[in-house]
Amino acid sequence: MIVSTKGRYALRVMIDLAEHQAERYVPLKEVAERQEISEKYLENILKVLVQNGFLEGLRGKGGGYRLTRTPDQYTVAEILLLTEGSLAPVSCLVPGAPACERLPNCRTYTMWKGLNDMIADYFGKITLADLAAPDQAGNDYII
Repeated sequence: MIVSTKGRYALRVMIDLAEHQAERYVPLKEVAERQEISEKYLENILKVLVQNGFLEGLRGKGGGYRLTRTPDQYTVAEILLLTEGSLAPVSCLVPGAPACERLPNCRTYTMWKGLNDMIADYFGKITLADLAAPDQAGNDYII
């Protein structure tokens, strides 16, 4: 499993909004500047997040974006699933994938399924609130 730029940026944006919304809509320009992401690229990510109810947007003066739920109600798993489509480490584990004809004789399926389950379990336990916590500035998150 490789998380794309879109998935990584979506997490960064959601964390940024969790840290900065405080009863107001946060302008796209502010998020883009803080996260060093182009406004154009960020618009595409925000559009997906709004269309799927993760964020709400408001146009005009005082407009911007904000979370639709509290940060503790979002998991890393759901954000990455939305932006990546799947977190499966191999194609046969992607939801809706055609049945593999080799499955009855596959010596590695159980291994890949175990990894898939660990990924889902791990990311399912980490919330946006966990990542927005001040002491989580590094990349050393372990449960």
